[in-house]
Amino acid sequence: MKFFLDTANIQEIKEAVSWGIISGVTTNPTLVAKEDGGFEEMMQAICRDVDGPVSVEAVSMGAEEMIREARMLAGIAPNVVVKIPMNIEGLKAVSWLERNEEIRCNVTLVFSVNQALLAARAGASYISPFVGRIDDIGWDGIGLIREMVTVFERQKLASQVIAASIRHPLHVQESAAAGSHIATLPFTVLKQMASHPLTDQGIERFLADWAKVKDKEK
Repeated sequence: MKFFLDTANIQEIKEAVSWGIISGVTTNPTLVAKEDGGFEEMMQAICRDVDGPVSVEAVSMGAEEMIREARMLAGIAPNVVVKIPMNIEGLKAVSWLERNEEIRCNVTLVFSVNQALLAARAGASYISPFVGRIDDIGWDGIGLIREMVTVFERQKLASQVIAASIRHPLHVQESAAAGSHIATLPFTVLKQMASHPLTDQGIERFLADWAKVKDKEK
């Protein structure tokens, strides 16, 4: 499973990329609104720092408007993927963009296998089920990932599943076990994944023992 970073913060992206484990970035209007600077300049900077796909969200509602906006967004950089909402107008736009203009699309706000199937048949490169939001209403977000991946494999669908709305490290672990192709996660969760109290204790003990060794040499 690949890791995407879910942020529009340039410093977070630079730091995560330096770890050598980030394969892409996803953004949305909420994340962009938290940062300073112009939208296009911000997206250009992110696309320069990331070798892989950078999902940028279209905010138009009609299919024709989505297509025009997608062309503009795709023109920002070659690695831009356009996020399109899961609805009928979105399906129309994705089908046209993927098949006629070779603009890759990430269908977002997916909450059921049926929605995922429609998006996959429309030709979406990526499909983003929202694990955390599904859990919030008492359903099983990870179960949806598992079922979606199983259906895609049996139906031989090429779309990649991005586990989105990740809230904590267990979501990441369970998404990987469920077969998700990608997990997109906040920087805070990424940092939590690298930590464990036993690791910290082990490092402290090794350093303390090494200090004793150096004292003996004096």
